[in-house]
Amino acid sequence: MNIPSTLKTTGRVAASLALVALSTVAAFAQEAAPAAAPAAPAAPTPVLDTGNTAWMLTSTALVLMMTIPGLALFYGGMVRKKNVLATIMQSFAITCLVTVLWFMFGYSLAFSDGGSTNAYIGGFSKFFHHGITTATLWLPGVANIPELVFSMFQLTFAIITPALIAGAFAERMKFSALLIFMGLWLVFVYAPIAHWVWGGGFLGSAGVLDFAGGTVVHINAGVAGLVCALVLGKREGYGTVNMAPHNLVYSVIGASLLWVGWFGFNAGSELAADGLAGAAMLNTQVATAAAALAWMFAEWIVAKKPSVLGIISGAVAGLVAVTPASGFVNPTGAFIVGIVAGVLCYISAVKVKHMFGYDDSLDAFGVHGVGGVIGALLTGALADPAINALGKGASVGTQVYGIVFTILWTAIATFIILFIVKALVGLRPSSQEEVEGLDVTQHGEVVP
Repeated sequence: MNIPSTLKTTGRVAASLALVALSTVAAFAQEAAPAAAPAAPAAPTPVLDTGNTAWMLTSTALVLMMTIPGLALFYGGMVRKKNVLATIMQSFAITCLVTVLWFMFGYSLAFSDGGSTNAYIGGFSKFFHHGITTATLWLPGVANIPELVFSMFQLTFAIITPALIAGAFAERMKFSALLIFMGLWLVFVYAPIAHWVWGGGFLGSAGVLDFAGGTVVHINAGVAGLVCALVLGKREGYGTVNMAPHNLVYSVIGASLLWVGWFGFNAGSELAADGLAGAAMLNTQVATAAAALAWMFAEWIVAKKPSVLGIISGAVAGLVAVTPASGFVNPTGAFIVGIVAGVLCYISAVKVKHMFGYDDSLDAFGVHGVGGVIGALLTGALADPAINALGKGASVGTQVYGIVFTILWTAIATFIILFIVKALVGLRPSSQEEVEGLDVTQHGEVVP
């Protein structure tokens, strides 16, 4: 088909005019409405960190080992033979009781948002671990570990803290009283103080430093133990009857398990497998060894012989004192912490206790209470920002603030709980039952 040349020319002209018109419209549109800026890239979705999670699973198992079998054997070897089963039973039963209560109430009260009262206590939103799934992360974008693992890790701290208290009243509390006391103490003492320091409460917000539990665990347990020892009174025959440990081999094994497990306690509190966790691990080792030697030499000078009980008690004192400091001080600071704790805890457990005449059976206050205070104070004095940037604002005054509030709440609440338990079931067995031994009178069993 042939198209006339006139039409061809006319068509080319029309097409050219159309292109010019379209270009003009496009230019005008760009001037009238500038193109929108490119959208910012979406923040990456936090993904579970398998390395951190693996370390936290390991740390959790290590801390659980500290109570059963570690503390159970440590305490069990230091009592008289007629009370060894009852003492070990306390650690085991507390582990079971606290696990159930933590799952039901404790975790939520310590680590959920308490709303208008969050400065003092967590909320009810995570009772029975409601809303926590396998996909829920703790500290998204930071540690990226499952919240279920974090809860389990914190559970092991909640287990060992009341178990430590039992050392102060060893050989003289009824088992029924112990169960009621420990249940109430977990809810009304441990959970609030854990929230104050680690759960967004007023002590943590004020800058109180406690890397792994000097305040939350050791001062808390030590002060509660002292109150228990004073309220219950002395053991039958205290000061006149031989109450020497029946099997220090058990206690050495227990102390050794505590030492190994403490790496999970301190290095695990970083919640990550990184350099700070490594610093906390080394600091733990250095402080523990220094404290064990310091206690041993102090005893050697005073009592003329270095005892097995002394060196393992010194090691535990070092573990206690370095706990709040482990993620804030350098190894030299940890060395100082260990030496100071070894000497002062020896004086407290051996000299001060006898001077005032209270019966802290296994030195829960002398080692954990005093050691926790020493560690908290030295954290404020020796914190090194090169190890942990949070140490830049450290001060002894702020640490004293945390210590004082912890002591006051623990002492008052423990005293009230004891009198509630006394009214319900009584605190002590009869004098005859105590003399016969708690193994047979409370549990119907004996060690042959």
